[in-house]
Amino acid sequence: MTQTLQTASPAAGPDGQAAARDRGGTAQPMLIANHLKKYFALRSGMLGGRAGEVKAVDDVSFSVRKGETLGIVGESGCGKSTLARLLMHLIPMDEGEMIFDGDPVGTPSGLTLRELRRDLQMVFQDSYSSLNPRLPVQDSIAYGPRVHGMDRISARDLARGMLDKVGLRPDLFGARYPHELSGGQRQRINIARALALSPRMLILDEAVSALDKSVEAQVLNLLRHLKRDFNLTYLFISHDLAVVRHVSDRVLVMYLGQIVEIGPVDAIYDAPRHPYSKALLDSRLALDPGERIDEAPITGDPPNPANPPSGCRFRTRCPFAESVCSTTMPTLGDEGPDAHLVACHMMAPGSGHSRAAGRTGAQPCPVPAL
Repeated sequence: MTQTLQTASPAAGPDGQAAARDRGGTAQPMLIANHLKKYFALRSGMLGGRAGEVKAVDDVSFSVRKGETLGIVGESGCGKSTLARLLMHLIPMDEGEMIFDGDPVGTPSGLTLRELRRDLQMVFQDSYSSLNPRLPVQDSIAYGPRVHGMDRISARDLARGMLDKVGLRPDLFGARYPHELSGGQRQRINIARALALSPRMLILDEAVSALDKSVEAQVLNLLRHLKRDFNLTYLFISHDLAVVRHVSDRVLVMYLGQIVEIGPVDAIYDAPRHPYSKALLDSRLALDPGERIDEAPITGDPPNPANPPSGCRFRTRCPFAESVCSTTMPTLGDEGPDAHLVACHMMAPGSGHSRAAGRTGAQPCPVPAL
């Protein structure tokens, strides 16, 4: 699913500065990730010899269009947070290519990491540990602009303005330290800090999962307003499937370091095509007592990422697995503007799976027999 550069006339942004920073135009995706890989070495013995590797992110390719929200879902350990850190270049990738608004990242002719981080910022899950406990929150917000050349007074004024943008009074909260704030207030500070450099895209890694539901709703509303006001693009990672449907335009489903399905949010939620996506969505708790599930839609833990199954990695938990699933790895194919892609032999005519015969690729995942 390799993505290529597109050219188009520059688009006018919400102001002159934003228009000048829109280098690729409206047709160019904001972010393109091609064949990203990250393997973590396993060490053993007294000399720490290499005993294997954990395939945390394994040949992941996708794109994020300008102005959209792409949600990423999957079980714990599937590689969501590692993928986010690869995109931010907080950890080095083993293989792959990243393109931001038409410019490759980390190449002699492309964007430097300093330039990338002006345009791409991240909000982390743990709102406390991601803030410096020794700095007042307004100084934490002002730190990024100062690193990028802004003088102390201007950076402090910018920080106070960002506090006001996220709904916190600068005169009341600016001089406080992280331990003097609630979880929701700290997460607002993290959002303000991420926005201080006027980025064009935010990666939100479980940014609301640790908050009470009432506070979560407030932060989600804040994110929606900021997206509109600052013309932002979001990559939204979460375990909460209801929240992902509420905020996302498209959804990407990960399993054991790979993408198994990607497409428009309503298409995936209403008619998932991959057995894992269906099991994940069926695991949601219903508010109606008459719709309670008696058995878990999916059982067991994911296989060891240091020794994943051959072929399809979901086959050891899939009720439709056949011999072709163990010998051949399914592929997503090429991504279009609104394509609904799935890596499953059942959805690929001619794959050799008994359920693939005569399929057009548009049918939802079948229901397993009881």
